[in-house]
Amino acid sequence: MTHFKLSPKQKAARVFSYLFMALCVLVALFPIVWVVLSSFKTNREILSNGLQLPSTFSFSGYKQALEMAPILKFFVNSLIVSFASTALNVFILAMAGYVFAKKKFRFKNLIFGILSLSMVIPSTALMSPVYTVITKLHLYDTKMALILVYTALSMPISLMILRSAFAAIPTELEEAAYIDGAGFFRTFWQVMMPCAKGGLASAAVLAFLESWNEFTFALLLTSSTSTRTLPLSLSYFTSQFSFNYTAMFAAITIAVLPSIIVFSIFQEQVCSSLTAGSVKG
Repeated sequence: MTHFKLSPKQKAARVFSYLFMALCVLVALFPIVWVVLSSFKTNREILSNGLQLPSTFSFSGYKQALEMAPILKFFVNSLIVSFASTALNVFILAMAGYVFAKKKFRFKNLIFGILSLSMVIPSTALMSPVYTVITKLHLYDTKMALILVYTALSMPISLMILRSAFAAIPTELEEAAYIDGAGFFRTFWQVMMPCAKGGLASAAVLAFLESWNEFTFALLLTSSTSTRTLPLSLSYFTSQFSFNYTAMFAAITIAVLPSIIVFSIFQEQVCSSLTAGSVKG
């Protein structure tokens, strides 16, 4: 095996890159670790020295958070809305991605470009038309309103990922299925979908994170505790937590940990799909 000796300049560059990456990791993890540790501290420990470790790991902050606000109710609402919108988004956009990747029709690239450009539209510009449509459909203050809106919000990125995933599948598989007598939907469901499971997983993770962390439309389209989601509940009950930092940090931990866990489990698939999409376009 041949070993290449690095020059002093190359060694310095490598050390600098490692230090820079370590700094980035520290900057990213420090706020999360600090919030989680603070949820086990007392108010006195937080106010006296926020950087010290908790003297005892107590779950009293979590108990207080659950007593002061219906956190579990908001948590369940977020689960229902996020899972439903993710499933609907992936199912619809998988069909669209397959058509855009494998079928030829007029204005295909133009339509795909228009749908992709919707990614750059700020959510604040959509507030008035979305509110008008939801109220006219009599869906205000319902979970269905959030499910439909969140499904649409994740459309551009899901379409890009799934189109790239289906485009990477050899056309010979599709042709072989047609030769064996499979129709369009059977080919899509039994042949193409299993081959694109990496892209499907990536699109599902990103759609779930978008739905779980969304705040603006949850505030705009809901008004009762029976439909409010977890991110909105943190802001809604901030006044109650204003002098109880332990409970506030416990509530924040409950809200952010699921999204961190989901992304940590599927991060390789998400990153690989985004990279493949940028190359294969």
